Amino acid sequence: MEKESIILIPTLNECKNLEKLIPAIFELMPEISVLIVDDNSRDGTGELIKNPQGLHKNLFFLERTENFGYGKACVDGFRWSLNRLFKYVVTMDADFSHDYRVIPEMLKQLDKYDVVIGSRYITGGRIENWKLYRRILSKIANLYVRTILGLRIGDLTTGFNAYRKDVLLRVNLNEIKSDGYAFLVELKYKLSILGAKLLEYPIVFYERREGQSKMSTKIIWESVKLPWKLL
Repeated sequence: MEKESIILIPTLNECKNLEKLIPAIFELMPEISVLIVDDNSRDGTGELIKNPQGLHKNLFFLERTENFGYGKACVDGFRWSLNRLFKYVVTMDADFSHDYRVIPEMLKQLDKYDVVIGSRYITGGRIENWKLYRRILSKIANLYVRTILGLRIGDLTTGFNAYRKDVLLRVNLNEIKSDGYAFLVELKYKLSILGAKLLEYPIVFYERREGQSKMSTKIIWESVKLPWKLL
């Protein structure tokens, strides 16, 4: 399954994390492909990814120069991946908050499911090293969105997910307008409406190793307003 899969990693100034993450991924999964979707980072990310491509033939770089944002980067990464021969797409963060070592098991679950959600909020899932206020904010956000949209997904805001290509092709990516965590909610909602078979798979979520969080007031307010727009 690794030969048919690609890991999509949206980035903004994550060079220090990527220089450790990329070799680790390929050491564990030599046949998988990795696509770095970068929002014009100024920390040397482009040079890092372009230089070792001879060493990692399955490493690809999509440099975005406008229309920045996490959700938009994911959509562009989906389009890039869906136009190629990959059957499975995994999304994850570059900052080691998502444990790449569970990807093989998440991919196995795509034999039975359309989408595998890396969930912090089911039995076996948990968060490490987060301050209490962030835990509370995340729990409340998920409860708020879940209640309004009537979904049975415990972790709607996780960015660690695995998708079958055929189910992503059923989503009109041009209609997705949200960004940040709101994008993650909107995509899961649309997939649910389409009747996709969703599985929550327990993960351990870790605090980022390097760099700063991209969370902002704008992202939070977008997440608050989004559920009402989707109804």
